[in-house]
Amino acid sequence: MSLECTKWEMAVCEVTVIHSWSSPCSLSTSLMYSFAQRDDVEVLDEPLYANFLRVSGLHKPYRDQLLSKMESDGNKVVKDIISRPGSKKYRFCKHMSKQKVLGLTEDLMKNGKHFILIRNPLDILSSFDNDALPTFSELGFVELVCIYSELYELGKPPVVIDAAELQQDPEDTLRGLCNDLEIPYQPAMLKWEAGPKSIDGLWAPWRYKTVHKSTGFKQERKDLQPFPFSLYALLEQSLPLYNLLRRHVKKKRSLLSPPLPLPDLPVPANEKLLAWVGDEIVTRESAKVSVFDSVVQGGDSVWEGLRVYNGKIFKLEGHLDRMFDSAKALAFENVPTRDEIKEAIFQTLVRNGMFDNSHIRLSLTRGKKVTSGMSPAFNLYGCTLIVLAEWKPPVYDNTHGIVLVTASTRRNSPNTLDSKIHHNNLLNNILAKIEGNNAKADDAIMLDKDGYLSETNATNIFIVKKGRVLTPHADYCLPGITRATVMNLVVEQQLILEERRISLSEVHTADEIWTTGTMGELSPVNAK
Repeated sequence: MSLECTKWEMAVCEVTVIHSWSSPCSLSTSLMYSFAQRDDVEVLDEPLYANFLRVSGLHKPYRDQLLSKMESDGNKVVKDIISRPGSKKYRFCKHMSKQKVLGLTEDLMKNGKHFILIRNPLDILSSFDNDALPTFSELGFVELVCIYSELYELGKPPVVIDAAELQQDPEDTLRGLCNDLEIPYQPAMLKWEAGPKSIDGLWAPWRYKTVHKSTGFKQERKDLQPFPFSLYALLEQSLPLYNLLRRHVKKKRSLLSPPLPLPDLPVPANEKLLAWVGDEIVTRESAKVSVFDSVVQGGDSVWEGLRVYNGKIFKLEGHLDRMFDSAKALAFENVPTRDEIKEAIFQTLVRNGMFDNSHIRLSLTRGKKVTSGMSPAFNLYGCTLIVLAEWKPPVYDNTHGIVLVTASTRRNSPNTLDSKIHHNNLLNNILAKIEGNNAKADDAIMLDKDGYLSETNATNIFIVKKGRVLTPHADYCLPGITRATVMNLVVEQQLILEERRISLSEVHTADEIWTTGTMGELSPVNAK
């Protein structure tokens, strides 16, 4: 059966409307030309433009002509033009996001199929002529986000595609778009003839000079041009909104490598969490630090792991004491006060509703630098505080026990880096953890330079031999908060506690072994 309506049927032929929403200079006209090549689609070029000019009062050189030739009542446009019966199965409507103004009927969003076309503002802003520079409102990114939110609330979350995908792989992107819109893909969508089109709006002579030279989405690679830094403020305003929408693009291409599939989270509830970064609470996806931050530049940061039980943080004061000692040992300046850090912790926990069975990764970096480099003299902004709270049960199987393997990687000597500084530069531990992973063990035992027991890559360690509880001196290992708590409990129970050098053979022949740490709590070790 033909997709065309006969003249007899034309008045009653139902049309499925496809709405495209975008910012200017986002390949929206190219996409309109693409859909116009189909044998089952008619297209409308910005049918709401006259209504937008009438409502906004915006001056354009073609304003009077446009208002005299196009319907300027937006609701009449929706009812009598966009939604009218037609001769094709589909009607493609190209819209600029800023043209969705107040007063339009709800039918515009409730009916039809919608998708959003985005483009990196780096590319959008670079495409404007110097004599026609845009304003932030003209870019329409705020409206695009609002359109996405409105459709989402209607139970119709729109497909989002990126103009970069269209240029890099037009066929794959168009196939995906058609699939999401539940319409068949047609190869004719890939090509069109150069020159003006009968479907162009009357503004085409002013706006479509470049697209009239095109015959498809793929373009010859041009040398990148420097960004016009006079538009830097616009870029700062627009880029976060673009990135917000880009999260909803199904297939993202990367300059460096193909994107990996989204992994499953160990605790799904952590998909939506709030973190403290700097001086504010942000969402998970926005929880980032500057590329100039010292933790990025050189792992120059200190941290603590905190655990929450029944509305209270275990040994908070002891952890803060160690953090401030570590920051002082590294000569941090402009460090937040104890009360400020506590307030950030409590605000983060309350906002997340985390009062039990949760863990906090508390980090304090030396802060952002004025330029990249190692020297702390470049750190002139003050420290960066990070409070990352997660739903996190103990990471080890504390009921059945854990398995350890001895790593060949030795624990740092205080001659090189004092373990009493609880720093973020954990490569020494990570190398040992890699050995543990390769051996399919839960963790790896680390020895000191003389071959004596130090700790595991993540925890302190205790052994029991003939009724005596032994643990290594805190020379090479971190003097853990949970470790100190266990040592106090051993003494309180009037058991024999020895803090001394422990050889590996003593570990192998121990009657009992366990590890301690805030994240893992107390974990029994199984012989293997």
